[in-house]
Amino acid sequence: MTLFIKNMVCHRCVIAVSQELEKLNLKAVRINLGEVELKKSPTKKQISQLFERLNFLGFEILDDQKQKQIERVKGLLIKKAQSAEVEGHFSITDFLSKALHKDYSYISRLFSEVEGITIEQFFILQKIEKVKELIIYNEMNLSEISYQLGYSSVAHLSAQFKKVTGLTPSHFKKAGGRHRKSIDSV
Repeated sequence: MTLFIKNMVCHRCVIAVSQELEKLNLKAVRINLGEVELKKSPTKKQISQLFERLNFLGFEILDDQKQKQIERVKGLLIKKAQSAEVEGHFSITDFLSKALHKDYSYISRLFSEVEGITIEQFFILQKIEKVKELIIYNEMNLSEISYQLGYSSVAHLSAQFKKVTGLTPSHFKKAGGRHRKSIDSV
């Protein structure tokens, strides 16, 4: 049985959900961002308790098919951005169509309708948060960061960074990263 969980956006979320499942003696086969595959179907009581516990932590078990699709899209894109392995020729269209086995125009329309932004805008926000993280860690220069996140040039990354944050990457770095959001608030 697969459960779809809204607001699971980072590794800490996976840990929190995993702990709640353990408390209810529910065995997970797999836990990904926004998705939990259970070994066997939970009882109604377990589902009710899990719903309450997850709600308390800011999560929500989804039962609407559209919302489930949106959470899968978000999970896939967050994971891709966080990997910092976005190829220069990366195509969101191909990536999501293959991963979800759905027509991209349907996915895109649904996402925009529910989230109020395009899939591309969401992915840009995720990449910019990863850029912020990499700048703060100071392990790569902007050229390496732009390559890792699939930007065509440092100028393109810098322009997009400034458009989203209002700061250049160097001003962000000088500010010490105080403008960084947690992944779950993006």
